[in-house]
Amino acid sequence: MDQDQQRGGPELAELHRIWTSYGHEMVLHDAGGDSECLVRRGELLAPAESLDPVLDRYRRWIDRVHHDEDLMLARIRLRDAERDHCVELARDTSGVSVNNVHVGSPVMFGTPVMFGTGAEADFSPPVPEPPAAQWEPPVVVGVLDTGCDPHPWFTGRPGFVAAPEVLDADDDSGQDRQAGHGTFVSGVVLQHAPGAIIRPQRVLSSLGFTDDLTVATGLRALRRSAQQRGVPVDVVVLTSGCHTADDECPEILAAELRAMDPAIVVAAAGNHGRTRPFWPAALPGVVGVAATGADGRIAEFSNRGDWVDAAAPGVDVRSCFVRMTAGGGRDFGYARWSGTSFAAPRVAAVIATALQADRDPERARDAVAHFYPAATGALETAAVE
Repeated sequence: MDQDQQRGGPELAELHRIWTSYGHEMVLHDAGGDSECLVRRGELLAPAESLDPVLDRYRRWIDRVHHDEDLMLARIRLRDAERDHCVELARDTSGVSVNNVHVGSPVMFGTPVMFGTGAEADFSPPVPEPPAAQWEPPVVVGVLDTGCDPHPWFTGRPGFVAAPEVLDADDDSGQDRQAGHGTFVSGVVLQHAPGAIIRPQRVLSSLGFTDDLTVATGLRALRRSAQQRGVPVDVVVLTSGCHTADDECPEILAAELRAMDPAIVVAAAGNHGRTRPFWPAALPGVVGVAATGADGRIAEFSNRGDWVDAAAPGVDVRSCFVRMTAGGGRDFGYARWSGTSFAAPRVAAVIATALQADRDPERARDAVAHFYPAATGALETAAVE
């Protein structure tokens, strides 16, 4: 067993078992190995410009092809006999990739429990509502997550449009393990940047996962929405991510993140307790955020390494929350939760506040280095490798 696993890293096999039990087709590649990752079973992605040679190469194995005119790519569905071999097939030909599964970052895996708080977000004493504020010029923070409910913290604030959460996607009459996550994350941003405009974009399932294609589509939709409103997105928060078979960032994701420029992208480093790159947090230019505890040290569950850019409080964070009530109703309240998911919006809020002051992206990044440096995480890197 390697040292990362001894730190209590996640069991992707358990997540694979849970999610496939709900009918979601996934492949656990290289289980327990150095290139372990989750991918959508039998799916390949190919850009429009390289589609013809890809189709020629795989024609006898293809079941159907779905063309995404917006993203200018095709999602190729393999025949059943080849669906478990999508990673190997993607390696065999340039211009094609798998559809990686991204994991949300509020929970510890294996047990699974959230660090210090139990299996679900706990109710907490009331958290003071962030003060009313309206920044001019506006600073827009796009939050790609499970959505954001019309919690009283948000309703009535300028520019806010709710993206209601799906609380029970598996229809088992109980709240899903990650439902309410986007509302909670958006609340963390608002607590520390009360004048920011929160722009939620739903990309993450309430069961705790998403994929390359869904995140890329969400980024594109966020950008298009900003263009239509005539108000650009200044900061983007991503709270999910993935490992990949080749430890490289999926190109479809990297391309959409490049297109977000000059917005500053902030991403959770993940809760695997490892140093292995977690995408998109490990992508150069993206601000990857680890979680710290009350003592200021990197939380044991948090990923860390030289690809992490900042470390912010992520243990027993308190924020607004939505919980499903009997009969499918909604109760707006508060909760406490732990994970790098809740460190990332804290850093995003620092960036938003700095941008409001002088609109200089470089000085905004410098503010992160001042308030939430990653030095603690860097010092611990050698201990786990």
